[in-house]
Amino acid sequence: MKLPTLLTAMMLATIFTSSAADQDTRVFEMRTYHAAPGKLDDLNARFRNHTVKLFEKHGITNIGYWVPIENTDNLLIYVLAYPSREARETSWKEFQADDDWKKAKAESEVNGKLVNKVDQLFLSATDFSPAIQPSTGSGERVFELRTYTATPNNLPLLHARFRDHTMALFAKHGMTNLFYWQLLPDQPNAENTLVYLIAHASVDAAKASWDTFRADADWVAVKKASEEKGGGSLTIPDGVKSIYLKATDYSPTH
Repeated sequence: MKLPTLLTAMMLATIFTSSAADQDTRVFEMRTYHAAPGKLDDLNARFRNHTVKLFEKHGITNIGYWVPIENTDNLLIYVLAYPSREARETSWKEFQADDDWKKAKAESEVNGKLVNKVDQLFLSATDFSPAIQPSTGSGERVFELRTYTATPNNLPLLHARFRDHTMALFAKHGMTNLFYWQLLPDQPNAENTLVYLIAHASVDAAKASWDTFRADADWVAVKKASEEKGGGSLTIPDGVKSIYLKATDYSPTH
């Protein structure tokens, strides 16, 4: 092997090893609470005054807490992190058995339960996600939670488009890339779902950013090339869902 080739191979091996070592192997859980009518403020108070601290006590990492800007369904959406799925089960058993939690729950539900329904997703970080950890902006931010459903067998192509192009173009047009996830293999639709969170200065700024992004010649070219490779659109019809959120006053990410 010639020396330049050997050095190139060694450099590539080093990059690969570093990338593998840096890969976030934690399990993330996105939980969506449907608050009972008139109970969202009480639910937020319970999290603010008790739950967040008790999660940390039992080894659960709080990533962020949000409510939709137009919250007609009384939702609270939050993300937690755990070292593993097994650690998650252990932490929740300990949390639910904690006398402080039992007391806080009972006192908060004297006039009725606070939550009618809980949806949950178990996730892992994509290999192109920025570090998934609490962050703060320079001012109040608007968050956008987006869920993509890929066409059959095209999730890898969708990932590649984000990894190689989309994220940089988002940043170019004033969007902040925060967290990118894929569903754990045992989750429904894991083979075709991408979930991510970005931030904007405001809803108006978000709309302006999306307009300039979609009109960007680089994006138009990248989208066309990726769809030619994928045999058509990389997402199913109506396969992109978006919801604008604001952070709660107790959210570590705001």
